[in-house]
Amino acid sequence: MINVEDFWADCKDALSTSFQTIVYEVWIEKLKPVCFVDNNFVLSTIAMQAKRTIENKYLDRIKDIVVSKNSSISDVIIILESQVNEYLEKQTELQKVDSPADTQQQSRTTKKNQFLDKYTFDTFIEGKSNAYALAACRTVAENPGTKFNPLFIYSGVGLGKTHLLHAIGNLIYKQAPKSNVVYVSAETLVNELISVIRSKSAEDNNNFREKYRSCDLLMIDDIQFLIGKDATQEAFFHIFNDLYHANKQIILTSDRSPKDLTTLEDRLRTRFSWGLTVDIQAPDMETRVAILKNKAAQLRFALSDDVAEFIAENSTTNIREMEGLLNKIVFFSSLSNSVITTRELAAEALSDFIDDKKDTIDTSDIVGAVSKYYKISTEDIFSKKKTKNIVEPRMVAIYLITELLPTPLVQIGEIFGGRDHTTIIHARDKITDEIKTNPRIRITVADIKNMLLNR
Repeated sequence: MINVEDFWADCKDALSTSFQTIVYEVWIEKLKPVCFVDNNFVLSTIAMQAKRTIENKYLDRIKDIVVSKNSSISDVIIILESQVNEYLEKQTELQKVDSPADTQQQSRTTKKNQFLDKYTFDTFIEGKSNAYALAACRTVAENPGTKFNPLFIYSGVGLGKTHLLHAIGNLIYKQAPKSNVVYVSAETLVNELISVIRSKSAEDNNNFREKYRSCDLLMIDDIQFLIGKDATQEAFFHIFNDLYHANKQIILTSDRSPKDLTTLEDRLRTRFSWGLTVDIQAPDMETRVAILKNKAAQLRFALSDDVAEFIAENSTTNIREMEGLLNKIVFFSSLSNSVITTRELAAEALSDFIDDKKDTIDTSDIVGAVSKYYKISTEDIFSKKKTKNIVEPRMVAIYLITELLPTPLVQIGEIFGGRDHTTIIHARDKITDEIKTNPRIRITVADIKNMLLNR
């Protein structure tokens, strides 16, 4: 059974030499594997514009490479990241694609390094927002299974979790290439278990158990995806216990801390806190500029301080978004054969992307995004209910409206069921203070902003 992330990593190796470097880094590299279904390989991208560009210009070549790696695949489908969960839920049949070789019998001495070369500790930019997490990851990579087990890393989207996981994997592979390191997303774990259950094969079940219980180090990205997946939680509970008691290192990432994964089984949340929990906060301006400078150096592009600061100011704290804007600057520079050194030239290059996105957002968009993020109805947000699970989303929605829209406070009060403007002020100020002192709220607000600005 092919692991979608391993398969895509293999495809990307070939794709990186099939496209110009700037094309690959802007459009191809950020694609994420979703699943195999009905002889199709499904990939996701963050923005509709990227989806259209890839489908119009690059999809045929991507398909050629994918099919060359596995002839049983007939097509490649691109969907939006925001649609992934909905897409998976609608699939009633997940096609299991058989691996051309039995990976369970693959020699450890020839095990391929699955981690991206560019993601190392040396290329990770340290700042106040991530220093603690970086130190913890270095310690674990140098002595896996002896300290901080499990290591639980949480942060908002695009702040460096994946980079750190690859850095750990690269260092371990360098120090001990025979180590059996398993790195998957929680979504992949769920899909693999679904395939095993549907196949009703004892052999598939044994292979699944062997893959996860025989590894020396297990890294699972976005563990919050296990919420609501009872069968996978049960399977992972036993995997966790076996590895932990065998002193095998476990590393998990999430968009929130263990204590905030309130709908996950208590026995799992408790175990997640046995080792060390670290968070990565949004980078400050100095760190963001340093990240952009480092990325530009990798691209061999001369990035001026003015342009770096302009990009940092006109993007969210999502590092991937900042790097995407930098790639567009580099691409524009190469196409126009001009040197972009000033804010004015940068604004021209990014005119299609930094166009005051607030003008395209209205109150229903904000409330809808908050509703989707918290998994509650918009009716609850507008209601008079005062339960904790409703009050917080309501205040976050009010805060975002006051920040992103020029809507008068009185009008916001009317939108929220005729509430007094002082109530609106209280909600706004409450979330403003929470952002400064509560990492969970800070991450939540940043994630919802990203949902709105990257539709």
